[in-house]
Amino acid sequence: MRILHAASEIFPLVKTGGLADVVGSLPPALARRGLDVRVLLPGFPAMLDGIADLRPLMRIGPVFGAASVTLCAGRLPDSRLPAYVIDAPFLFRRKGNPYIGPDGHDWSDNHRRFGLLGWMAAHLASGELDPEWIPDVVHAHDWHTGLTPVYITQNPGLRVPTVFTIHNLAFRGIFPMDCNYDLGLSMRRLNPHGVEFHGNISFMKAGLVYASKITTVSPNYAREICTPEFGYGLDGVMRDRAGDLSGILNGVDYAVWNPGDANILEPYSADDLAGKKACKRALQMEFGLSTEARGPLFAVVSRLTSQKGMDLLLAALPELLQQEAQLVVLGTGDGDLEAGFRYAASVNPGNVAVCIGYDESMSHRFMAGADILLVPSRFEPCGLTQLYALHYGTLPLVRHVGGLADTVVDINDETLAQDRATGFVFGEASRHALGARIREACEFYRNNGSAWEKIQRKAMRQDFSWDDSAANYEQLYRGL
Repeated sequence: MRILHAASEIFPLVKTGGLADVVGSLPPALARRGLDVRVLLPGFPAMLDGIADLRPLMRIGPVFGAASVTLCAGRLPDSRLPAYVIDAPFLFRRKGNPYIGPDGHDWSDNHRRFGLLGWMAAHLASGELDPEWIPDVVHAHDWHTGLTPVYITQNPGLRVPTVFTIHNLAFRGIFPMDCNYDLGLSMRRLNPHGVEFHGNISFMKAGLVYASKITTVSPNYAREICTPEFGYGLDGVMRDRAGDLSGILNGVDYAVWNPGDANILEPYSADDLAGKKACKRALQMEFGLSTEARGPLFAVVSRLTSQKGMDLLLAALPELLQQEAQLVVLGTGDGDLEAGFRYAASVNPGNVAVCIGYDESMSHRFMAGADILLVPSRFEPCGLTQLYALHYGTLPLVRHVGGLADTVVDINDETLAQDRATGFVFGEASRHALGARIREACEFYRNNGSAWEKIQRKAMRQDFSWDDSAANYEQLYRGL
């Protein structure tokens, strides 16, 4: 089977979140199962610089506001899988965040930039751009590629099935209706049964309505988005498409995320945890934290947003500090939350430290050095950091929501007796519930040393590799 994946980012070239990790890992996992897989990517500078053996494949005339568009072909730097890159300098050759300009707002022409991505995927599916390789299925990822199924549907002679994966329904790709002058969608699509969303065009809704099958990144999130609480106004669409919706849990590339990786001070394993203690001490020293603290070292590796529950964490921070625990934070996001964490670090030197930004190597050191990873999200489609943390023996403390509920087994009397516990879970999205679970986690850490290490080993032996997920996606493709 020939499968084309279309996405706006891919690890290790362009990454703003978990989407990049998935697109960097799922196609190689499918290739290992014998599928013929290629990816289609926008020509951001890092893509053009990082794709190996890049060569022009076809030049295309003025389209989507760009005078020059060239489809190039090359290979991904790690997996060596074939990759198509859309070189459209007018649209993509911009520094910084791929979606946001220097003023902190979305680029005003994002509808053209990502409309072109979906349009190119459809024309690859038609065989126009590379007649030597025509996909059997096109797999589009998140709102940036949401127009792919629409453009394919608009060609009455094209029967290539599509899979559309929701990585986060909160980002719906909403643009004014007059943007359709640039997009060229059929007028009969511009209604509430099509791509129209409260008088605007939604790229996310387009993918949901017109894809052959819809997936999202965990079974629990697939159920949640059919409800008003988590549906972001699209829950009715999700209920209408419920028969075509499935939740397939994201996987982890354990070749990248493992406690023997080169980014950490001292490797360790589930059989020998000594290196983890050295990694914790190194992380404390790197951030100027006391190495004599009685409580656990909590870590955050996250976007600093209310979705991620970071405001709840700031409000619950006094509870954490009262337990003689420590906190290290790595992330960037809302200015007020960044300022809040900076202030917390300034008034609690030795116990709180913050790095505003993102550093891939540092994130590995956080996973290896921390005792507990905090993921108090208000909603979480899958979450990958808790999966990374488990493999490093860093117990996650998460809210019972989305993929977090699917992957972390709460520590309580029953799960301890059954040897199933892998972390700490709380329910209500409030500082009181989070603070209470932080307190309980600290007490367990101080009073149950041997049980803590047993749970660490259990967590490290969990298997969230891509093998099962890739098999589920292959079954979905073959069903189409």
